[in-house]
Amino acid sequence: MIPEATITTANGVGLVKAALDNQREFFGTQVTKAVDFRVAQLKKLRQAIVKHEKALLAALKLDLGKHEFESYGTEIGYVLNDIDHTLRHIKKWTRPKRVATPFMHFKASSKIYKDPYGIVLIIAPWNYPFQLLFAPLVGAMGAGNCVVVKPSEMAPHTSKVCAQIITETFEPHYIAVFEGGIPMSKELLAHKFDYIFFTGSTTVGKIVYQAAAKNLTPVTLELGGKSPCIIGKDADLTLGAKRMMWGKLINAGQTCIAPDYVLVHESVKDDFIQAVKKTIQDQLGKDSESSKYYGRIINKRHLERLENLAESGGTVVYGGEVNYDTLYMSPTLIDGVSDTDAVMQEEIFGPILPIMTYSNSEEVVSYVNAHAKPLALYVFCTDQSFIDKILQETSSGGVCINDTIVHMANGDLPFGGVGDSGLGAYHGLYSFDTFSHAKSVTHRSNKIDPPLRYAPYKLTLGLLKRFYGKLMR
Repeated sequence: MIPEATITTANGVGLVKAALDNQREFFGTQVTKAVDFRVAQLKKLRQAIVKHEKALLAALKLDLGKHEFESYGTEIGYVLNDIDHTLRHIKKWTRPKRVATPFMHFKASSKIYKDPYGIVLIIAPWNYPFQLLFAPLVGAMGAGNCVVVKPSEMAPHTSKVCAQIITETFEPHYIAVFEGGIPMSKELLAHKFDYIFFTGSTTVGKIVYQAAAKNLTPVTLELGGKSPCIIGKDADLTLGAKRMMWGKLINAGQTCIAPDYVLVHESVKDDFIQAVKKTIQDQLGKDSESSKYYGRIINKRHLERLENLAESGGTVVYGGEVNYDTLYMSPTLIDGVSDTDAVMQEEIFGPILPIMTYSNSEEVVSYVNAHAKPLALYVFCTDQSFIDKILQETSSGGVCINDTIVHMANGDLPFGGVGDSGLGAYHGLYSFDTFSHAKSVTHRSNKIDPPLRYAPYKLTLGLLKRFYGKLMR
């Protein structure tokens, strides 16, 4: 009998150890490894999310000013689709995979088993407070783990609903939730987990990585960075501006893969800026502050940071308005920025779009490669040779050509960063693999035991070299 933990949501940091002890005991019963158990729990999660849909929509509106269409499309519906995708494929994913065995091991078979790590910690950010908590949770559950989740305290209304969904649906010895701020995060990271999944800033990601290293705990770090948007001289400027600004203005620019800055060919810069201005008004109207489709900045501290970035260099050619009472910042275009301006020194994470020009593809590649590897890179162009050059000569977490954001919504593509933009990947099968250890198993037969490998050795070194490659095939 597993003793019930007293935790539902966190009322104190002292409850963490008790929760982990209970989860380790429950995981030791082997219950979570059964595929039928995983399927049943994922179905329960799906039902609970649907039940709390209205509460989630209201919470996301309060925390981030999100329109219900955007909230459902980028958060609730996204997670429900992830659950459905996992349920469709989980039996296949959990089957041991047979692989080839070298002839020298005859007679034997080799397989890869996917084992759950055990106790997983998921720390979620505030910008997509539901999706970025529950999407990795789906992967961790599908892989057969017990999980501790930490919602972001900066989105308190959504955090409360997320905690309610979990505590009403699961026993804490299986899935536990701890709400709280930095002290709670520090307390959680002070304990040993079998895997840690963190989404947030590069700065905090390094702290998480250091904490994990003390226990040699494997991690996935979903970070961010300055994702460039490259506009070719042959780009469809009208369609390109429309798709680019859609990706930029979702969640008021508070998206880890939002276009962070533009590199536009000098010959089309003026036309491009006009196209961007027009598409902003087409999507949000002439007064974006009154648009019900446009979100808000998470808090005054971040709004002040954004305002300072907008004033750090270049010339504001559109927008620039802020309202601290409503946490509003208008879509803002800045022309003539330089690499040394503050707005080009850190991830913007807001509705500001700096614009820089280039004259040839070499300049683009050189600029991108001179900076930290971005989480996403966008190219608007029809010249395949230009596209190929960007793909082959730059490094980024992912690339989207003639669109933005949509690559991360494909469950059959891995989503993750490289270098400063992250470590590891997830979504779909890649989530299952992230939260599973690939265990190698070779099964030898007792019927045949060639004596060649035993001393005294019968083969000369020359013969071994001659046959080694063939024997290993």
